[in-house]
Amino acid sequence: MKKRRSKGFRRKLTKLMQKKLIMVFVGIVAVFAVLVGRITYINASNGDKYSKIVLDQQQYGSRTIPFKRGDIVDRNGTKLATSTRVYNVILDAKVLLSEERYREPTINVLESCFGISREDVENILEAEPESRYKILLKGIDYNKAKEFEGIDTDDESYPDVNGVWLEEDYIRMYPYNTLASDVIGFTVDGNVGNGGIEAFYNSVLNGTDGREYGYQDKDAIYERTVKEAQSGSTVVSTIDLQIQSIVEKHILAFNEEHRNGAWAGEGSKNTAVIVMNPQNGEILAEASYPNYDLNNPRDLSAYYTEEQLEAMGDEEKLDILNGLWNNFCVSSTYEPGSTIKPFTIAAGLELGVLTGEEYYTCGGMLHVGDHDIHCNNRNGHGSQSLKAVMENSCNVALMQIGQQIGVEDFVDYQKVFGFGEKCGIDLPGEAATEGLIYTADNMDAASLATNAFGQNFNVTMTQLAASFCSLVNGGDYYEPHVVRAIQDENGNVTENKDPVLIKRTISKETEEIVKDYMLGVVEHGTGSSAYVEGYDVGGKTGTAEKLPRGNEKYVLSFIGYAPQEDPQAVVYVAIDEVNSATPSNGQYAPALAADIMEEIFPYMGIEKAAQPSE
Repeated sequence: MKKRRSKGFRRKLTKLMQKKLIMVFVGIVAVFAVLVGRITYINASNGDKYSKIVLDQQQYGSRTIPFKRGDIVDRNGTKLATSTRVYNVILDAKVLLSEERYREPTINVLESCFGISREDVENILEAEPESRYKILLKGIDYNKAKEFEGIDTDDESYPDVNGVWLEEDYIRMYPYNTLASDVIGFTVDGNVGNGGIEAFYNSVLNGTDGREYGYQDKDAIYERTVKEAQSGSTVVSTIDLQIQSIVEKHILAFNEEHRNGAWAGEGSKNTAVIVMNPQNGEILAEASYPNYDLNNPRDLSAYYTEEQLEAMGDEEKLDILNGLWNNFCVSSTYEPGSTIKPFTIAAGLELGVLTGEEYYTCGGMLHVGDHDIHCNNRNGHGSQSLKAVMENSCNVALMQIGQQIGVEDFVDYQKVFGFGEKCGIDLPGEAATEGLIYTADNMDAASLATNAFGQNFNVTMTQLAASFCSLVNGGDYYEPHVVRAIQDENGNVTENKDPVLIKRTISKETEEIVKDYMLGVVEHGTGSSAYVEGYDVGGKTGTAEKLPRGNEKYVLSFIGYAPQEDPQAVVYVAIDEVNSATPSNGQYAPALAADIMEEIFPYMGIEKAAQPSE
């Protein structure tokens, strides 16, 4: 009986305790609800007031930590573009004005250390007294920053300097100024690439800004959270600084030799050169002239007097600048002239319509369709072998070869060699040429004849150079490229840009025949000015009359290679509208090529040809 009472008592006690706990919980909830309601009321009715009190006592600090844009280096690691740390002078007007004792010493330091006028600072303080971030001066170097740091922290003659601080930043620098300007490009608005590698690889070169967060009050700095900036990657180009320098030196010398009032006071409208490794598509040098200073890309003083510049309008200046920034090798199109003849003959050999045993008779002119089309030698070359046709650059024979090939096959082989198609170079602005060549539907007999010797269709320098490499390397068409690797900020390779073999164009047998013919062009043909003592140089000249015909304006060119066996370098020179009394003189381009080859071949380790024993 007692056990039953005991159990019942415990059950009643447990229920009583549960009720009390519930009542306590309900009370806590009620108090919490009242507090939430009060806070909500305060926030709604006096939020600005209370927020202001908090912010006045506790300053929020947040600043961007800029990333370092990646370098662009040549194939040997020499910096062609880099970002240098600088400092911006920042004014915190609210802090400077928070106590009167800060005003005079701070303004004095700004004037004495940075040359910032008192008037400018006073105007900002008056117009924007609540501003927390005003850039007073950009691009202060490290030495000047250290000078200010000493004044701000150690110099007793400048007490109470406050409301001014230095913000880290970077500026883009180009150690070699104009060198490889077309390939490198420049940046605008901080880290936006304009032209060249700077634009094409912009996202690779750019990093990610960091940020520093935290709170500080009048007396102490609280713990801060820092998200570090991530630097951009380094782009390793295929450009060789020494070869590029040699190329540009000789381009400049050519233009200085042919001055006398030509466009922009130079020796040609444009002189451009590509040096390429035919075994992998790497571009070792690429330049055109006139060029521009990458550190000051809008400066025209190198080409115009102060009076001429003052007379120009903004649109005229912009047109000139766009011309300077244009990469002729990639973005300009022109008729290739006789540099196309090796391709026409190679197509004939591949198709079997040529065997190498042919002879052609040139009387100086050929009537095709309704047109009398002349040879470069109007007196005619007479009877000549196929090799002599190449050496003499005979238009009449090439027109006959075009007829042998026929429209359908000729158009097909233009595509095989990549004409009318973009070649995919990793530079911006590659010109489209698909609308600048004939199709099988619209190519008539006269068009076929003129296309066969390089007129009436357009190419770019890069397009022709890439295809020419396949003529001398056994038929391998590599995608031309100017970047070989990507590295992280510590120099570790994160991506290799391996050569890309696109297709095969010709057989090894055809290559050997065409190279033999082109060796003859330099040894005793139209390209004799390209001869470099001790080397077996092959190549082909080109003279293309620009539209409208009869205006005495020409694109002169030469494309050559060495050595004869296993070529290691292709050099392509194009001179647009040379300033000369003889503007069609076909020896300008091969002579310029020879000057370049004579200097770069020893540097590249290209061996001289074996001399016959006496």
